[in-house]
Amino acid sequence: MSPVSTPAHGTILAFDFGLKRIGVAVGNTFLRQAEPLSIIHAATNDGKFAEVAALINNWQPVLCIVGLPMHPDGEAHEMTQRCTRFANQLQGRFNVPTALVDERYSSAVLDGKRGEFIDDDAAALILQQYFDENP
Repeated sequence: MSPVSTPAHGTILAFDFGLKRIGVAVGNTFLRQAEPLSIIHAATNDGKFAEVAALINNWQPVLCIVGLPMHPDGEAHEMTQRCTRFANQLQGRFNVPTALVDERYSSAVLDGKRGEFIDDDAAALILQQYFDENP
């Protein structure tokens, strides 16, 4: 997946991919502010992609961002591959440009309580990081 420059204008959706849940955030290239949107809880891949399809149809993003987890030293691990695959599937299924953003420290700044779902907040952090790194 090659680097993607920020589109001239439009909506951007960001995803914090996880095996149990996918956090989703939304922002636009004009305000450059990320907002938590939803959490996908579907149990199957088909169910997850059905919910993703509904979000993409509703928001019509010009770009999708996917958080890329890595070890603190930058080495890849199992979830790195899974997130890369998810990003490739987004681009392939929905024909929307997709970019990966290093999410190594995003969860460290979130203060979730036990049992609380913060995946959408994590997606918002990932999207805000993208905006901040791509002026």
